[in-house]
Amino acid sequence: KILADDLPDAQVIVVSNREPYIHNVKGDGVELLVPASGLVSALEPITRACAGTWIAYGGGTADRLTVDNHDRVQVPPGNPSYTLRRVWLTEEEHQGYYLGFANEGLWPLCHIAFTRPIFRASDWAAYEAVNRKFADTVVAEARNERPIVLVQDYHFALLPRMIRERLPEAIVITFWHIPWPNSEVYSICPWRERILEGLLGSSIIGFHTQFHANNFTESVDRFLESRIERADAAISYGGRTTLVHAYPISIEWPADLLAKLPDVDDCRARMRERFGLKADVKLAVGVERLDYTKGILDRFHALNELFKRQPEWIGKLVFLQVAAPSRGTLPAYKLLHDECHRYAEELNRRYGSEGYRPVIMVAEHHSQEQVYEIYRAADICMVTSLHDGMNLVAKEFVAARDDEQGVLMLSTFAGASRELLEALIVNPYDAAMMSGALLQALTMAPEEQRERMRPMRETIRNNNVYRWAGSMLLDAARLRKRGDLDRVTGAAGDPPPSVDNVVSIFERRRMAMS
Repeated sequence: KILADDLPDAQVIVVSNREPYIHNVKGDGVELLVPASGLVSALEPITRACAGTWIAYGGGTADRLTVDNHDRVQVPPGNPSYTLRRVWLTEEEHQGYYLGFANEGLWPLCHIAFTRPIFRASDWAAYEAVNRKFADTVVAEARNERPIVLVQDYHFALLPRMIRERLPEAIVITFWHIPWPNSEVYSICPWRERILEGLLGSSIIGFHTQFHANNFTESVDRFLESRIERADAAISYGGRTTLVHAYPISIEWPADLLAKLPDVDDCRARMRERFGLKADVKLAVGVERLDYTKGILDRFHALNELFKRQPEWIGKLVFLQVAAPSRGTLPAYKLLHDECHRYAEELNRRYGSEGYRPVIMVAEHHSQEQVYEIYRAADICMVTSLHDGMNLVAKEFVAARDDEQGVLMLSTFAGASRELLEALIVNPYDAAMMSGALLQALTMAPEEQRERMRPMRETIRNNNVYRWAGSMLLDAARLRKRGDLDRVTGAAGDPPPSVDNVVSIFERRRMAMS
């Protein structure tokens, strides 16, 4: 509706590393996969609704076999509503840009998980080259000079400026899905100014929380000669103004998905049969990629603490960890994989018995339907991120529970904790506290579960993914109208900032040295 009413001529282009549909060779045929990704879950319904173009890296083994001569394929299959444009990368490009700079450099830099970032000049060169390749693709796919380009995440920090240089009338909305560190931590990055300059090519930069938006502004304040208007949440740099706002991401309310799934009792029965669980055993679950930011080992510590303090729960509680393999070629992820499996085996040796394993590790990918079945079967969902921009697993679990039962344990370091206030908010670094919260969840009365679950479900139903996208598109519409008005009236350049909200970089440096 926003596009129809306020941006009727706008072409929407989404840019992300991960594609929403992957084609792989399977036997003599081709298998279609929909990746389990919070980013894809959030953006796919928006792209469908506006019949846009999605540009992404084509990494599937059959991706080249399923595109036309322009590297495009219409999706979703069976009911096409938008265009997927695939970008091809060499092995060297993917290694340097994705595994190297993005995930060994920026990812640990932005997450407080105490993993040292690794920065290599060769990775930076690959990152810059791949961002340039995606910029070329955006320009090629743009049908006019004024598209709305939705740039997604830390893989493309340089892309907004590259687009701006070639499509100066485009509205570029960049959403940074992970945390932004404070300026002291950010200063570690050897290319800190270049990244900030790249991002400030955006018309709008979005973060999950105001805290991370403030961190970004402070980084700009420290490293670039810019004008910062705090009252307007605007940064002027290089003759352009960028808005920096918080837009808490969410999910599409899963009414259609829930209608297709078995009821909660059937889901519970199926999960118990699949994993050989007794009917009276409580089931706690964790669902995510195998990543050191997710606090998986910290759940094991909490479980160990609970069994030591409350041994009567041995044999009555099983923790199921669904950990989809991720970035397995990187040393930090290999180490985490080994540590998780070693600790799970240790807990099973210590507390297990014939027919009972307290920890079940499932290291495989699951479809959205399979994940929602797990949510519906669980008594407790543990989201214990050491640091997370938002975390959509927490929201998915709540949305899956139309029976208004189940308990969400949620890390205070996940952005979702600022919205889902009725969850049991925990500090994942405090094993004793977590074990206490786990005991509270295990013994919580059904009525209290309902009292907590009901307002969380209402929050997610109202603040869904369409509101998230709509907020950004409304801001984009306002920017476009202001630009159109400036052209009509002959206005040029950015308006002068308010003196009360601006401090020159020279004053900032003087104050820092005094």
